[in-house]
Amino acid sequence: MPTPWREFRAFLARRIRYKVTRGGVLFTFAILLVAFGAVVSANNLLFLIVAAMLATLLVSGLASRLCLAGLALDFQVPEHIPAGRSVPARLFVRNHKWFLPSFSIRVEAIREAGSPTMNSGVYFPLIAAGATLDAVVDVRFPRRGAYRQNGFAFSTSFPFGFLEKTARVTLTREMVVYPAVDPQPGFDDLLAGISGEIESHYRGLGRDFYRIRPYEAFESSRHVDWKASAHVGSLQIREFAREEEQAVEIFLDRDVPHHLDAWFEHAVTCCAFLAWRLSTQGASIHFRSNGFEFRQPEDGDIYTILKYLALVYPQRADAVEGPLNDASFKIAFTPSPRAFLDAGWVEARLLDPDALPVPAAGPDPESAGRRSGEA
Repeated sequence: MPTPWREFRAFLARRIRYKVTRGGVLFTFAILLVAFGAVVSANNLLFLIVAAMLATLLVSGLASRLCLAGLALDFQVPEHIPAGRSVPARLFVRNHKWFLPSFSIRVEAIREAGSPTMNSGVYFPLIAAGATLDAVVDVRFPRRGAYRQNGFAFSTSFPFGFLEKTARVTLTREMVVYPAVDPQPGFDDLLAGISGEIESHYRGLGRDFYRIRPYEAFESSRHVDWKASAHVGSLQIREFAREEEQAVEIFLDRDVPHHLDAWFEHAVTCCAFLAWRLSTQGASIHFRSNGFEFRQPEDGDIYTILKYLALVYPQRADAVEGPLNDASFKIAFTPSPRAFLDAGWVEARLLDPDALPVPAAGPDPESAGRRSGEA
């Protein structure tokens, strides 16, 4: 239930904010100067000028307030959004006023910790009554997780530029942002090492002979069976069975103590990076994490794994789960490598805080690994 204090804070957040521009300061100083001259000289003409200047100031405030009234904002982003990467988004601004247009409107993202940021604001010189305008902007989400309230602001200094008025708009549309899939310091070296280990792990499986068939145009001569070709009198090709698909089993241990929250965030980012890059290289991913299991591509695409990693948080677990497939290459992110070794992960690549240290400027431990149950 919202408390009166929260309602009051929400009211303050929605109210119009004023900022006096340099032109407004100079105009106010001119009003004071003319008013002082009018009082000293008792000149009626100067009093009329002061009244006109005050009326201009009031009309300016009223006109800018009417420009901000009746404006609505919609925000559309791509379906798949990784953290830390600028993605194109589309802003829609609609003027619900049936008669009055809005002039000189600027839309900007509110700069708050953890909020999405735009590379630059969007300026609309005129939004006609009942019209909807749109613009494409680059938006960057700094952290993974669910964005449920995204703050933006309308601002205008119309008509004279004396005051800049800003009205805050909060969008309640939920957006899920994946962990960053771009390489972080050390991730490329880790991927190169793991790719070499995977290749060594599956080396020796070979390709099984399947059949001999006639040669087709543009095929490589390396597979020509010359003995069969001489016997038949035409080129024959050796065809092999498809190689066994390289399966990689990735396990993310969520049983992480509180003082390793920063490492857990780093491990989630590394896990997303490896899963993404290995899937693009054609590997089959079998992802597991304390009660969650997903096979890619059998159960769906890689985005299901990334969505899980976007919302995952540390959680206590009773016992370590053993590996499911002895033939697959295994990777485990865990702060307790001894427990995993005892559970049968002997041949796995275990990435603990020593093997996967957090960089000096490590990830924010509050990003999505909060222990408030945000999943």
